[in-house]
Amino acid sequence: MARGILQASIQNRGLVLDPRTKLVMLFDIALFVLGSAGGGSVEPLVPILCAMPAVLMLSAKKWKGAATYLLVYLLSWLTYTQLVPLTKGAVNFILLGCSGMLSRFLPGIAMGGYLVSTTTVSEFTAAMLRLHLSEKIIIPLSVMFRFFPTVMDEAASINAVMRMRGIYMGGKNVGKMLEYRLVPLMTCCVKIGEELSAAALTRGLGGEVKRTNICKIGFHIQDYLLFVVCLIPYAVWIMGRVL
Repeated sequence: MARGILQASIQNRGLVLDPRTKLVMLFDIALFVLGSAGGGSVEPLVPILCAMPAVLMLSAKKWKGAATYLLVYLLSWLTYTQLVPLTKGAVNFILLGCSGMLSRFLPGIAMGGYLVSTTTVSEFTAAMLRLHLSEKIIIPLSVMFRFFPTVMDEAASINAVMRMRGIYMGGKNVGKMLEYRLVPLMTCCVKIGEELSAAALTRGLGGEVKRTNICKIGFHIQDYLLFVVCLIPYAVWIMGRVL
């Protein structure tokens, strides 16, 4: 069931991008949004980078994810820029910490979610081989690449079953949430990790012979356009340092 949900999610991925393009965009968001690289010269471009995950999710018809991301990000950004300067003391500290962390971390998390949900393991592996990375890096990443989506699907299934039994926040059996939700999820995590590791080795990722891949990846016009968008902050950063 979980595998079917993952395949359906991957097939409905909208704009087709090379995995390396997605990785470059994720790196840009981590560098300039989370890391605040470039300082004030790149700051005007940060909203554009923050909007890219929402645009890509909308292209993949992930309406709920895009709407949730935009709503939470806008609320955190407005709190950080408008409400925080009006408060003092402990309230200011709490609002500053929560809104600052959300506005910095959320774009990278959203972009990472889009990368994982719209890229198959074969595409990711082929992209990593094109980058001439070692299999010591490719195999763990390939396992982790499908670990988190599978765990999320299992968690959703466990939550649905527990809600039928009245075990949820606001229900009659709130105290049992830790035992009946967390323990099964931890057991599923162990089993999923073992199964994905075995699947990776079965596919020949750990073999001595060079593995072939029929998955076709490559750069297209949309990839080049996004590369230009990703290069603009670097150009502005360099110009700001030179001038």
